[in-house]
Amino acid sequence: MRFDIITIFPQMFEYVFEYGVVGRGIKDGKIVVKIWNLRDFAYDKHRTVDDEPYGGGAGMILKPEPLIRAIRRIKKEKFQNRKPWVIYLSPQGEVLSQKKAFELCKKKWLVLICGRYEGIDARVMKFVDEEVSIGDYILTGGEIPAMVLVDVVSRYVKGIVKEKESLYKESFLGKFLDYPNFTRPRSYMGMKVPDVLLSGDHKKIALYRLKEAIRSTYKKRPDLLKNVKLNNIEKKLLKEVIEEENKK
Repeated sequence: MRFDIITIFPQMFEYVFEYGVVGRGIKDGKIVVKIWNLRDFAYDKHRTVDDEPYGGGAGMILKPEPLIRAIRRIKKEKFQNRKPWVIYLSPQGEVLSQKKAFELCKKKWLVLICGRYEGIDARVMKFVDEEVSIGDYILTGGEIPAMVLVDVVSRYVKGIVKEKESLYKESFLGKFLDYPNFTRPRSYMGMKVPDVLLSGDHKKIALYRLKEAIRSTYKKRPDLLKNVKLNNIEKKLLKEVIEEENKK
């Protein structure tokens, strides 16, 4: 998997990808991350990459020439006989989700444009395949969204996350949020690990976890239950959860 990131602040990425899953993937050669300084593609000696918007208004706009030159330069690179998929990180784009991350991982080569100020010249959009947002809020730039996207997508690169099961039982990937997890010690400050998790009965454990996943979803994100299709067991467990929560 390859990520090319276009930014005016390349120093922001110096240490971010040295650690954790992404860092391990880079060291193992499973992930390639290349940072491109947008100022290197400016025409003038001052390396100007922004200008005032036509028609007036507050803020500055990233100029089309440097961005388009950067995209074209990146496309001259070669990577697994693939074509790069160009993404503009923008609050107007589709909100990044686990499902979206899985789809993007299949592209194998992503070019990420980090916007700044009031955005980018609209003519650059001719060279953009899609816009992606990390949430319905405004940030000062696209660098942090780029870091988030790389981290989320990288987890689906083959061999990056050793426990495959963890990828497919996470919050937002299935129908429900994740169930609560416990580890040693068995008892701490009077708080005990549920007995069922110590029973060794895998069917009971699976049923318990499913019910608690439904409970977490009902309590934290009930909106997710509105459009999900439940089977008979899930319907029964949801009914039990609602009754139990209403008694509290």
